[in-house]
Amino acid sequence: MKTELEVSPETLDSLDLTSPHLHAHYDLAPVWRLLREQQPVHWHPPGDGVPGFWVVTRYQDIRAAYRNPAAFGSAGGNVLDVMLHGGDSAGGRMVSVSDGSYHSEVRSLLMKAFTLQALTRTAARVEETVRRLIVDAVERDRCDFAREIAAAIPLQAICDLLGVSEQDRRFILEQTSNTVGSENPTATSADAWKAKNEILFYFMELADRRRTDPGADIMTMLVNAKIRGRLLTDEEVIFNCYSLVLGGDETTRLAIAGGVLALAQYPDEWERFCAGGSDLDAAVEEILRWTTPSMHQARVAREDLEWHEARIREGDIVTLWNVSGNRDERAFESADAFRLARTPNRHLTFAAGTHFCLGAHLARLEVAAVFRALRDTVGRIELVGEARPVFSNFLGGYSSLPVRLYPSRK
Repeated sequence: MKTELEVSPETLDSLDLTSPHLHAHYDLAPVWRLLREQQPVHWHPPGDGVPGFWVVTRYQDIRAAYRNPAAFGSAGGNVLDVMLHGGDSAGGRMVSVSDGSYHSEVRSLLMKAFTLQALTRTAARVEETVRRLIVDAVERDRCDFAREIAAAIPLQAICDLLGVSEQDRRFILEQTSNTVGSENPTATSADAWKAKNEILFYFMELADRRRTDPGADIMTMLVNAKIRGRLLTDEEVIFNCYSLVLGGDETTRLAIAGGVLALAQYPDEWERFCAGGSDLDAAVEEILRWTTPSMHQARVAREDLEWHEARIREGDIVTLWNVSGNRDERAFESADAFRLARTPNRHLTFAAGTHFCLGAHLARLEVAAVFRALRDTVGRIELVGEARPVFSNFLGGYSSLPVRLYPSRK
């Protein structure tokens, strides 16, 4: 388990929030708490040839920034590592890193595939897969929940939607696991770029196939879609598929694994949940708040601003730390407590405003399917090995979670 990091106002500037090892090995709750209390808009100094950036940690401030794209733009990128090295090459051509009318038009196009009605068939297949995987895991002495169950469910769903063949899905999982984080503590930025390029090349080939062999999938929709009277370019098609597979696979996988870890660590909550003391929908929202797989989002200041005595300049990088906002005692009663019955629960896991997560419905139905099946099938969850973290300053969670699932006695 992670070690709680000791921190003081004097040592804040020595912390390197860009370090994947810092996030993997340490519980930064004391850091976020101190920043919320004393420096809610904190300047992170530059280092190792990269610029400094602003760190925003209070719930209301993060929410306000998400809802103000005129002041905090996404077109330069939305991940800190990318921003520190010159910005996102897909800026203005991918829905997650664009603003204004282009963002609205592409988002409206993609949303057609992610409504609750459109996801009906996907939901049924997810339920079937989840039940099968969990029943199989209960029959064994142990399983790695992160690798064998959590990784399979969102990957299947997003690949179904995109039109990725069954034989290619393991390849997609391996690459997405290395783009903005890694299971390997020695992974480099070059490894991440290689993985990203592998995914882009894959989707370029799939786009070419769909132009002559269309299917009932998002890729076919994108290669035939028009905005402002023109077809999307090859780059727009593949960048948006990349964004969907990354958002639809990695974050949900980490939320599911982290939720199972929390239930193993808080058996009283598990027992109340199984006894009907927590509504499933409320439990899903608490798991999403508690795990916060996308720890931050990055923005670029589009104008000079004064905020909590901080002077932000146009062009400055501003990072919005969802992982801190979701534990802000100003927004959540007993914010550091895991409570499956928590309501209301307006967490920041899916961001807010115009960039609210496209796949929120899909993520919720996947998480709900897992914890419904666990409630119906499993009596107790026991950790039987060390949970291994991902190494990332963007994604938070666990790549390996060895557990034993004991059958329910119902």
